[in-house]
Amino acid sequence: MQISRRLFSGTLAVGAASLAAASLSACATDPATAPATTTSGTPDLRAGSGANTTLGTIKHIDAGVLDVGYAEFGPSTGQPVILLHGWPYDPYSYADVGPLLAAAGYRVIIPFLRGYGPTTFLSAQTVRNGQQSAIARDIVDFMDALHIDKAILGGFDWGARTVDIIATLWPQRCKAIVAVSGYIVTQQAAQQQPLAPEAELGWWYQYYFATERGRAGYTRNRHDFNKLIWRRASPQWNFDDATYDRSAAAFDNPDHVDIVISNYRWRLSLAPGEPQYDPYEQQLATGPAITVPAITIASDFDGAAKDGKAYRAKYSGKYEHRILDGIGHNVPHEAPHPFTQAIIDADHM
Repeated sequence: MQISRRLFSGTLAVGAASLAAASLSACATDPATAPATTTSGTPDLRAGSGANTTLGTIKHIDAGVLDVGYAEFGPSTGQPVILLHGWPYDPYSYADVGPLLAAAGYRVIIPFLRGYGPTTFLSAQTVRNGQQSAIARDIVDFMDALHIDKAILGGFDWGARTVDIIATLWPQRCKAIVAVSGYIVTQQAAQQQPLAPEAELGWWYQYYFATERGRAGYTRNRHDFNKLIWRRASPQWNFDDATYDRSAAAFDNPDHVDIVISNYRWRLSLAPGEPQYDPYEQQLATGPAITVPAITIASDFDGAAKDGKAYRAKYSGKYEHRILDGIGHNVPHEAPHPFTQAIIDADHM
């Protein structure tokens, strides 16, 4: 999950301190400290959520260093849409979005990221690396394996970060993007800058993962740990146990803990990346703008940052920002119709 990385979406010169102050409430995953929300004018955002309880037959393809498991909806001749999940979630976040887009004629492809569900490494010798550009490279390799030259990309959490990165490093592969929480590319230098105490509280799990006790605790308790994250990130979403358990099965992947721990330690410069990704990270460290057509979505999870002003300048092409009041972090699962419409609208920008 991403908490306040969005505060530092630009270079350090953009004014990280003022951005941090503007979005302290977005950092808290505790409902007790979350800002008040309103659902006025949006009483039907969750209409249809939970209508589908299956992803259908999971397909597999070798792509880069992975055997990728993925769900697919819609006609093979449709405009490709690739939807990406984050932590601690899985493709079931799109269980309603997939059929909705398929009904509109799209070919919808939803992969399990490295360390999730049936996606496995092809070699036992491959480093279990969770750094951001490694995950982005996975998706480009996945597109290559499926012979998809260009797609609409959508995502939230790690998925939104991955979408942003692909749009930055490989813009020719993106027809358009939809990114929940906006521009959340990680810049390690910015990650070293402290936030106000209340904001730091929202990072509790990152600090936990920085310790060996945290690794052991996550290994032992990942089912209950991730359920806690779901509740705190989406306090108004009354998901049932069956809904959570469908996704929680993906956390049993043998590489899951290594990938999660690597991801969060790498962000804080507590774990190394791999040299082959250095050129990507060097480019991302400059905070480059995204030029492809884009729609960003904010929810209650983004707190005071939901107006999108902190990252507006990072989108230099056709652009629209949407706010979903009353919705938590797992936007496609909680609000499948607005998310689906964003994908369709991005396609026509």
